[in-house]
Amino acid sequence: MSDASFSRLRVFFALWPGAPERAALADWQPPLRELCGGKAMRADTLHATLVFLGDVSVHSLEALRLAAKEVEGTAFDLRLDNARYWGHNHIAYAAPSAVPPALSALVGELEQRLRAHRFRFDSHAWKPHVTLLRHAQWSDDPLPVMPEVVWRAHDFVLVQSLRDEQGPRYEVLARFPLAPRRVI
Repeated sequence: MSDASFSRLRVFFALWPGAPERAALADWQPPLRELCGGKAMRADTLHATLVFLGDVSVHSLEALRLAAKEVEGTAFDLRLDNARYWGHNHIAYAAPSAVPPALSALVGELEQRLRAHRFRFDSHAWKPHVTLLRHAQWSDDPLPVMPEVVWRAHDFVLVQSLRDEQGPRYEVLARFPLAPRRVI
């Protein structure tokens, strides 16, 4: 057997912002960094994780793609309107006040399809967020109000996590469209 047969990739499913959402989220970083310190995530790495799988074999990528294609999600708007801080991992992040039902349904169905295909994944309580700063320091006090970012989610992606001399970087391996919203 070749070494390639044992190759593993670190992967996750995520919402991947377009240029306008990415720029608007990056605009939150300087004022938060002024308050909290820490290291700003590179703008090209901003995303919202849906399901983190961790290390999977290269050979299972096609099965992952097939499982994701079985998901029947609907497009939605994610309104990120709160800056928050997690003290346990020193992260400042953008979060929604309310989780869109279509987003919760997407995560639930994606997890269901992954289980059906016998994939293991991180199953801790999921909270939608976009990490903006790492190594931040803040108290329990609320962070300042930031301008709302409306993220129009039309698809979700399978992403490979890589690391180089500049830190983490991500490569989108596949995109999965969401059905258009129905207007009633």
